[in-house]
Amino acid sequence: MGYEGEVVAQLLPEFERTHPGIHVELQQQPWTAAHEKLLTAFAGDALPDVCGLGNTWVPEFAALGALQPLNARIAATPMLDVGDYFPGIWDTGVIDGEAYGLPWYSETRLPYYRRDLLAKAGVTAPPRNWAEWRRAMAAIKREAGPNRYAILLPLNEFEPLLNLAIQQSDPLLRNGGRYGNFRSAGFKRALSFYKEMFDKQWAPKVTNNQISNVWDEFGHGLFAFYINGPWNIAEFKQRLPKELASAWMTMPLPGPAGPGASVAGGVTLVMSKHSKHRAAAWQLLEFLSSAPIQTRFHGLTGDLPSRRSPWSSPALANDPYAQAYRDQLERAKPTPKVPEWERIAGEILLVAEQMVHGELDVDGAAAELDRRTDLILAKRRWMLDQAARP
Repeated sequence: MGYEGEVVAQLLPEFERTHPGIHVELQQQPWTAAHEKLLTAFAGDALPDVCGLGNTWVPEFAALGALQPLNARIAATPMLDVGDYFPGIWDTGVIDGEAYGLPWYSETRLPYYRRDLLAKAGVTAPPRNWAEWRRAMAAIKREAGPNRYAILLPLNEFEPLLNLAIQQSDPLLRNGGRYGNFRSAGFKRALSFYKEMFDKQWAPKVTNNQISNVWDEFGHGLFAFYINGPWNIAEFKQRLPKELASAWMTMPLPGPAGPGASVAGGVTLVMSKHSKHRAAAWQLLEFLSSAPIQTRFHGLTGDLPSRRSPWSSPALANDPYAQAYRDQLERAKPTPKVPEWERIAGEILLVAEQMVHGELDVDGAAAELDRRTDLILAKRRWMLDQAARP
């Protein structure tokens, strides 16, 4: 899917050369259409032998019975070093102890920050925990004045709040994914911190469509922190003026009491359960997820490897902007492994925006999220209850 679908075409000739007798037919799809097309293909028994799924899609397709379980093949492949994968990234493809894919490339979110603006506000080091982050944002806001801000938290992005929430010890869902757990102390702690950043005008109440664009405004100093993914390393390098090359950097995401966790995103390579070419499909999964190919894939796309060993390559080891992601991936955690998670994430976005605009307080937002989530999970509860009956 996406740009990666174009790039993988450059890797397939080597696979076919080193695996005589196997020919790969590549189909490219836009990400915006991929989910529905794959569901339609499953319904028509026409899924591709191998495809890449967004990590949060794996539970849905596994629940449908669309994916081939891989534990037996992994165990029979000594060269496949599971320990080389970042634990949280690997875990995104594991459902009830069964692996349904091999992580291909990884993604997580962390803050980009303006070194010069922090220094001007008297902040001598990037914050490591929420208390230090609060002090840094307050100092930056005092220095910046009424029309500039400490951080951009676009109201049309749920990821910043979700990353704060996943740092808590309380799970986001309870009772085996049957109910929401948003009234937990942990989630309300994250929600309160998120709301505080708007209440104290550290963050503007805008979507990212209400500013010219995040790159220009970051360069203009509208905000000093921006939480986003690794693709923006290349964007900021390309779009910011050369005189700002040393004025910005990436940093691990602060947590409540120290370096915090973040959401384990990215893409996992999976095999269709009804593939008629399972042996060849497994060889392609092995090839694309291997450390050397992940290293090459990073060089072609900028996507981050899901394995640790490729990070010793010069392209990654010598990139100062990538080092915070290497650190952050060690603490990446999967989102709840229920097929309904994408819908629940959408409700987090809507309710959080209501709270920021004063329509709900923290307790009301948490209760509303539980109410909406419990409705979304009603069918799941019924199915689990039916399955549990003798």
